[in-house]
Parts: sequence; structure tokens; C-alpha cells
Amino acid sequence: MNTPPARDDHALSISRVFDAPRSLVFKVWSSPEHLARWWGPKNFSVPSVTVDFRRNGKWRSCIRSPEGNDYWASGSYREIVTPSLLVLTFRWEEDGAIDTLVTVAFEDAGAGTRVTFQQAPFLTADERDSHADGWGECLDRLGRYLSEQDGSNP
Repeated sequence: MNTPPARDDHALSISRVFDAPRSLVFKVWSSPEHLARWWGPKNFSVPSVTVDFRRNGKWRSCIRSPEGNDYWASGSYREIVTPSLLVLTFRWEEDGAIDTLVTVAFEDAGAGTRVTFQQAPFLTADERDSHADGWGECLDRLGRYLSEQDGSNP
């Protein structure tokens, strides 16, 4: 694993509340058929996603830009606490990319679910901010996708 020391000013943290039960929100983070519908920034598609959803299991995905460029990322699951916590590694599959650690916490928030997303480390604030934009768009897509789901079958 090629991970530099973390710097607090280069960590990313995003929190959102979704109008969906925690079991459903957790489920759409943990299965490839759901991830393929929302994983990636605005107007990107997900032509490939594989998930071995267990501790130390691997995941890999490809997101495709509107221009047809493919971007591959992969990692492994470090910790899974259903339905409250996911910890996974994340690395773009390109020269010079570093491993980051992603922690996603799921908490009841009234009738909805608060998702707190954290990712670190980043080498620069610009890199962190680029990921903030991308993950922000992913979470926007997640909110739309959750609103289309039938909460009776999480």
C-alpha cells in the first residue's frame, strides 16, 4: 500500500441526510447492482463494478465520462458493520496514484439517514477539492437514486 502520512488539512469530509431508511442507504453502498446506478460524478456511467462485500474483500469499478474516457478505481473492504459503517481503501488505477482510506458512517436521522463520508490522505488541497466535487456529485446522484427506490425491499 502506497499511502503517505495523513494531513488534517488534506482530509475530505462530507455529511448528507437522505430521506431513506438506514438499511436501504447501506444496501445501495454494498451491492454492485445499486452502485452501478449512482457511483460516479454527474453524467458519468458505470460500465463495470465488482464487489466482494466482506472484510478484506476486493472491489473494482470503472466510471465512464460523457466523452467516453474510462477511469478505473479499486480497493478492499477493511471494516463492515451492517448497517452503520464501511471502511475501504480507494485507489485510482493510474501511475502515481496513492491509496486513500474511505470511511462511511450511517446514522439514523429522524425518518432518514445521515451519511458521513471521510477520505484521506491527499497530497494537496487541490486533489482533496477535486475529490470533494466528484463525491459531492456522487452523493447528489445517490439522493436521486434513493428517492426512486421502494423502501419496502432494502
